[in-house]
Amino acid sequence: MLDPWSQLLVPLCLLFPLGIFVDAQATLPPPGQPSKPGNPGKFEVVGQSLVSAQQLFLGSPDKVYFIDKVENNPTKINGHPAWASEWRLGSDAQRPMDVVTNSFCAGGNVMGNGTWVNVGGNQAVTWGGLPAESQNGGPPYEDPDGRNSIRLFTPCDDGKCDWIISPQPSDQRWYPTVETLEDGTLIIIGGCRNGGYVNDPGQDNPTYEFFPSKGAPVYLDVLHRTLPANLYPLTWLLPSGKLLIQSNWETVLFDHKANKETALDNVPDAVRVYPASAGTVMLPLTPANKYTATVLFCGGSNVPNNQWYDQNFIVVNQPSSASCVRLTPDVSGSYTEDDPLPESRSMVSLVALPNGKILALNGARMGTAGYGNNSWAIGQSFADRPVLTPAIYDPNAPAGQRWSRDGLSPSAVPRMYHSSALLLPDGSVFVSGSNPNADYTVGEGIEYPTEYRTERFYPSYYNERRPQPVGIPSQLSYGGPSFDIKLDADDLFGDVNNVQTATVVVIRPGFSTHAMNMGQRFVQLDSTYTGGTNDKKAILHVQQLPPNPAILAPGPAYLFVVVKGVPSVGVQVMVGSGQLGKQQAQAVQSLPASVMVQAVDPDSSNTPSSGNPHSSARASYQTSALLWICFLTVIVLGR
Repeated sequence: MLDPWSQLLVPLCLLFPLGIFVDAQATLPPPGQPSKPGNPGKFEVVGQSLVSAQQLFLGSPDKVYFIDKVENNPTKINGHPAWASEWRLGSDAQRPMDVVTNSFCAGGNVMGNGTWVNVGGNQAVTWGGLPAESQNGGPPYEDPDGRNSIRLFTPCDDGKCDWIISPQPSDQRWYPTVETLEDGTLIIIGGCRNGGYVNDPGQDNPTYEFFPSKGAPVYLDVLHRTLPANLYPLTWLLPSGKLLIQSNWETVLFDHKANKETALDNVPDAVRVYPASAGTVMLPLTPANKYTATVLFCGGSNVPNNQWYDQNFIVVNQPSSASCVRLTPDVSGSYTEDDPLPESRSMVSLVALPNGKILALNGARMGTAGYGNNSWAIGQSFADRPVLTPAIYDPNAPAGQRWSRDGLSPSAVPRMYHSSALLLPDGSVFVSGSNPNADYTVGEGIEYPTEYRTERFYPSYYNERRPQPVGIPSQLSYGGPSFDIKLDADDLFGDVNNVQTATVVVIRPGFSTHAMNMGQRFVQLDSTYTGGTNDKKAILHVQQLPPNPAILAPGPAYLFVVVKGVPSVGVQVMVGSGQLGKQQAQAVQSLPASVMVQAVDPDSSNTPSSGNPHSSARASYQTSALLWICFLTVIVLGR
């Protein structure tokens, strides 16, 4: 028989699950300031890469990974030229890596467990990119056929991790697109079997498959219909769970679960897919637009279907397009015209910045992607007249005022075919690559050589003192308890009213290749605030991601807190469970109303709580006290 005190405490203790006694969501150390200086609006050459950056991704906060095609790069590994490498951002130290098979024009993305996947490539080659005698690899490059390869890489901190080949192959794919789905697995779409400037019926692979595998590849009619310009089909997972696929002139909504296509309008003005190679990006998903996806397409080239095959088509004389159009596919199947680029461009990269704007850089005014030994080529380049000056697009500016070059300076490095660009955690943009050549080509008189010079571009905010928010969680869920982020007077630039426009954004920089960033996504979390008018401190009460994994697929991403247009240094967070499989969607927790009080004190009753029992020191003290009471109760009962 329990005494009255124990009769009271036992049900009270059982009322609270163990999760309330421990902080179920670990928080990360406050981000500091950028480790390197930079000149806003300018490019800086920061070194020479070991391999040319045909493909780039940010594998961890301090490491960028390069993947090249097989060629005679001066750097060697395991007795052959390297065509992959790691670049440490803090020290600019590099190491070669062995990606094993020929990764020429592969696709890539990251899975929900943080493993990066690189899919497809080209056959084994020898000098000048010519087919090798043996597809098992051999001198001089030791590069087995990569067309069926699925390469896996999990980043590490000790510098010992490298690429491995999955025992599960893909179908033969050169120029495939890879998109991460709501469960953290991948869909692999399209490509060709043998390569070339454009596709043709004899080698087309108009199918899709999944990784991990769900069975044999499945036919996808839109790819068959859109020959010959159907390589690297432009693909996005939409909040509806469907896929937007844009290929040649056609656009469809694709339900991969039901294997059903729904036709949307044809894209106007220009072909946007490779080799016309427009810049493409999904605009920020925000509470204001109710997380509705709008995709921006800029540039490309107006080439009719029959012209791609025409033996008299002098590609380098083809003007690129300046057209920009938008599409909001879950709402309407029709495109709308947007402000055109400042000048025409093919191969332009569009990179989402933490302040909600889009950086456009790289590319050329004439020609398209591709290279060859044609008499009219510039060396081997199918493009000419590089565009060296970047531009900034503001999706919230009035029509006619969305593009700006104020304060921006040109690069000195032409970024032509096989260039890449990627957002870094410090808010700068990493730019590398350019190689419109069949093999390693450098020296005097080469107009567009194999390029190893690597740059950073510094946006206007770069040298501002960065916010150093406290309380960023290491993991984000789909719905569930909100969390609090604390900002001091310095973070708010001395004016607490700046908290009223502060935002919390999550960005996945994506896998950059061929003017695309596969998987690039920008999501703003909903938030309210409590600001202290006297102490000039503030708390942001922040909701988790909406309870829909299609808005931002699970996997690693970077969280930035933006105050007065200036982002904190981004910190890596895990979105979702960190595992492959169906993600748990929880109820959305409502936020307290925004309010200004005399002083911000998490332990004070005049500071509204976000509702998270771990959001204040007082809750922690109360929980600790309750834990001790329960612990002592168990001791007493045990006697």
